[in-house]
Amino acid sequence: MIDILLGSLLLGWDTLIGYLSQHVITCLVPAFFIAGAIATFVKKDAILKYFSPETKKTVSYGIASISGTVLAVCSCTILPMFAGILKKGSGLGPAITFLVAGPAINILAIVYTAQVLGLDIGVARAVAAVGISILIGLIMMKLFPAHDTETKKTFGAARKAVMAQEATRPRWVVPLFFVMLVAILLVGTSALDAFIRLGIVYALSIGIALLLIYYFTRDEVTDWGMEIWDLTKKIFPILIIGTFALGVLSFFLPAEFFRPYFGETSLISTFLASVVGMILYIPTLLEVPVIGTTLGYLSGAMAKGPALSLLLTGPTISLPSLLVIYRLIGAKKTLVYTALVVGFATIAGFLFGIFFP
Repeated sequence: MIDILLGSLLLGWDTLIGYLSQHVITCLVPAFFIAGAIATFVKKDAILKYFSPETKKTVSYGIASISGTVLAVCSCTILPMFAGILKKGSGLGPAITFLVAGPAINILAIVYTAQVLGLDIGVARAVAAVGISILIGLIMMKLFPAHDTETKKTFGAARKAVMAQEATRPRWVVPLFFVMLVAILLVGTSALDAFIRLGIVYALSIGIALLLIYYFTRDEVTDWGMEIWDLTKKIFPILIIGTFALGVLSFFLPAEFFRPYFGETSLISTFLASVVGMILYIPTLLEVPVIGTTLGYLSGAMAKGPALSLLLTGPTISLPSLLVIYRLIGAKKTLVYTALVVGFATIAGFLFGIFFP
C-alpha cells in the first residue's frame, strides 16, 4: 500500500516538474505580462464603442472573437465580464461571441497548448475558437433580436458620448506596446540560439520601458503590475496543484483506459469529448495536462479530433457556468447556446481529426 502511494506521488511530482520546467519561464511568464496589460490598458468604454448593436458587425464580432486572446479566464471567471458587458450596452451576439471565445483563445491557453500538445493543435484551437464564436454569436443574434432592439434604445446616447471622446495618447502607442510584448513571447519560445534570443528580448524590453516612461502614467504602470500579480496568484497555484493531481490520477487511471472512447476520430468520439468538456469544470490552462497526460494525447491514446473538441468545450462551458448563464439570459437562450457550443465543437474536432490526422 505504501509503495503504491509513493509511486503515485512520485509520478505526480515528475509530471509537475516536467510541465513547469519546460514551459514556465519562456511561455507562461511573458503571457502573464500580456494578459495583465490588456486588463490595464484597454479602456472599458471600448465595450460601448465596439460591442454595441449599432457597431458594424465585421468590427464588433471580429473584436469580440479575439479580445479574449489576452484574458486569462475560464468558463466561470469570464461570467462576471459577460454580465458586465451586457449591462454596459453590448449586443447579444458580440457578448456571446466573447463568452465563447474568451476562455478558449486566451494567450496563456493558446501558447501553452502549442508548446505542450503541438503547434498544429494550438493553431487549430485558435482558429476554431474564433470561427465558432462568431457563428454562435450571429445565430444567437438572429434567433433573439429583441435584446438588441432594447439595447439600442437604452444605450444609444451613451454610445454617442463615448464615440466623441478623444484619445489621451497617440493611437500607435498601445498597439506597438502589445506587439513588443508578443514579440518577447514568440522569441522566448523560439528555437533561436540562446544568446540571440537574449539580445532580442533585451532590445524589446528597452523599447517597452521607453514607451512606459514617455506615454503611460505611473498609476497605469502600477495597475499593470497589480494585474499581473492578481493573475499569477489566481492561476499559478491551481496549475501547480492540478498538474500534480493529474499525475497522481494517471498512476491509478492510465491513459490507455480512455483509448476505446477517444482513441480514434469519429463523430461519436468528438461528441463524447464535447459533452465531457461541458460537464467538467476545468480551470484555465489545466485542460492542457488533462488532455496531454490524463487522457493520453501525448502518448497516442487520444486522437486529435476528440482532443480539439475537448479543448473547445472544456474551458468554455461547464455545469456551474451554465447555471449562471441561465440566470443572466434565461433558459431558452442558455439551452440554444449550449447546443450550439457542443455541436460546433463536435464538428470542428471531427473535421480537424479527419483532414489533419
